[in-house]
Amino acid sequence: MVTVASRMFANTQWHMHGSIDLFEEDLAATEETRTVANKKRALLFFCPDVTDASTLKRVQQFTDHGYSVTVFGFRRQRYNSSYQPPWPHVPLGLTSDGRYGQRLSALLRAIPTILANRHLLKDASVFYARNIDQLLLAMLARIVAFSRAPLTYEVLDIPPILMRRGLVPGLIRAIERLCLRRTRMLVLSSPGFHRNFYDAVQHYRGEWFLLENKLHPSISRRAAALAPGGRRRPWVVGYFGLIRGEETFDLMTRLAERLQGRVLFKFRGVLTTVDSKKFDAVLRRCPNIVYGGPYLPHQDLEELYGDVDFAWALDLEHADHNSRWLMPCRFYEAGYFGVPCLAVRGFEVGTALEKHDIGWTFETPLEESLVRFFEQLTPEAYDHVRARLGAAPASMFVAGEDVARLCAMLR
Repeated sequence: MVTVASRMFANTQWHMHGSIDLFEEDLAATEETRTVANKKRALLFFCPDVTDASTLKRVQQFTDHGYSVTVFGFRRQRYNSSYQPPWPHVPLGLTSDGRYGQRLSALLRAIPTILANRHLLKDASVFYARNIDQLLLAMLARIVAFSRAPLTYEVLDIPPILMRRGLVPGLIRAIERLCLRRTRMLVLSSPGFHRNFYDAVQHYRGEWFLLENKLHPSISRRAAALAPGGRRRPWVVGYFGLIRGEETFDLMTRLAERLQGRVLFKFRGVLTTVDSKKFDAVLRRCPNIVYGGPYLPHQDLEELYGDVDFAWALDLEHADHNSRWLMPCRFYEAGYFGVPCLAVRGFEVGTALEKHDIGWTFETPLEESLVRFFEQLTPEAYDHVRARLGAAPASMFVAGEDVARLCAMLR
């Protein structure tokens, strides 16, 4: 009888010093495995923050679809800043949100690092860059490596500087147009970005792909959906993620003051463009505004959304352009966990909510519209919308074949 151990090593020869020689058929199999591994396509991902949740998700998606990913990335001091990536990455330094002078300086300081890693650049099958800073670095990387690998440009936001008038904004738009002519494809997270900026302003006529901010398929829901009428009052509104926009926060503060006893606002995440002293003062003044600190973007979502009735998706920071056109991550997060969003009517996210009847939208004046809504909302009306959201297909909120199609198009 052949034991398990003897079967395991039936095709091996042992030598005195413990080395193992494989027979010819095993050598052939090993060589075949090496050949397959060597054929694995190398993707170089240039990103603005290696700790950002969207970076982690995108790297995992590329890995899931057979790419060997190396990240060239900066760091930003916000949530998840202590995260150490498990995948190969080349640190490019620190950078900040919105501080364009500092970002330009960081970009220049990153050039020697790019040059020092020519050996990685030469093996790339795909260059993938997120935002215009990284696009410039990726183009430089292709040049110094004499590479003909395709370059793809991903955009998750339209920076405010691109929408301004003047010499510098015009120069940046011109640089982006020049770079776009040398890219394989443009990847956008919202159709509003293409319709209102890349088509209307940049006159881009090349290939583009819509890759929404959907959740990674590894996300799970353990708890059952909230039963109709099962939520205690007051109504609870959650704002999770990057806490930004003074105008947005001012609106929420006024609502909290007018709706005490009726609505509770819960914040989790990190402050970006909201002043911390002002934020702390409001927390002390308004008992129905609470802050629970940062959170882990993927792991904590079910707990966060399981404790609220609504997700705040009214972004007023750049209401004339980026905020109006984007599809925020919280639309997909809240939708997957069965929590309806509140949004501005006429904004891209508001149009999506109205199309599927899975949330509420509001017209100006926003404060009066929202106060009236919360004063008049009935549990039955809420349960109706929440039931429609619960019946929506998971594919509306979780990535699937769209990522597979993108990966196939990168080749």
